[in-house]
Amino acid sequence: MRRLSPLDHLINQADAFVKVVSGQARSTGRPSPGGDNIGPHLEDHERDLSARLMRVNHAGEVAAQGLYQGQMLTARNPEIRGHLDQASREEGDHLHWCARRVHDLGGRTSLLGPFWYMGSFGMGALAGLTGDAYSLGFIDETERQVERHLDRHLERLPAKDEVSARILAQMKQDEVEHGAHAMALGGKAPPWPVRNLLMPLTSSVMTRTAYWI
Repeated sequence: MRRLSPLDHLINQADAFVKVVSGQARSTGRPSPGGDNIGPHLEDHERDLSARLMRVNHAGEVAAQGLYQGQMLTARNPEIRGHLDQASREEGDHLHWCARRVHDLGGRTSLLGPFWYMGSFGMGALAGLTGDAYSLGFIDETERQVERHLDRHLERLPAKDEVSARILAQMKQDEVEHGAHAMALGGKAPPWPVRNLLMPLTSSVMTRTAYWI
């Protein structure tokens, strides 16, 4: 197999970026857990809330794509790079599910998608540069925080919005598996300031902003 040059990597990353921000991210092609129906009638205020929450989750999945691409770029171990690639494709499913649900609810995705992607790409590349163990631990901690975030959104969703709830429940299950697999491959927890200060702050800025923009 031909060894990829820096230009090859640059082209691959540019291609991944364009696919994500244009709604064509790689995925496994799993059908949405929400099914093909829009779901029961929601009042205007309920539909608006659901659309905003799902927009936040879509923004998070855009960020996840950037994160995984950055980590794949700097991963040292081919097995770990393969794990990152598979997890990225499964997160691509989440991206498509959320985008479809936002549109079904009459909403729109975040206008800051390219920003979420590039910021997370930089974080992922930095995590990878610290070594594969810390990079895998970064995934585990990210997924733990995403799990808590999804639990909060499941509580906030209108009770009648069972379609969005099924999507978020499956996403949560996948996040648990990604984190567990990362640690099984030798993940090491990130330093306390990264885990308890930087990551929650970054997540808070994104979720609060994407709710409105």
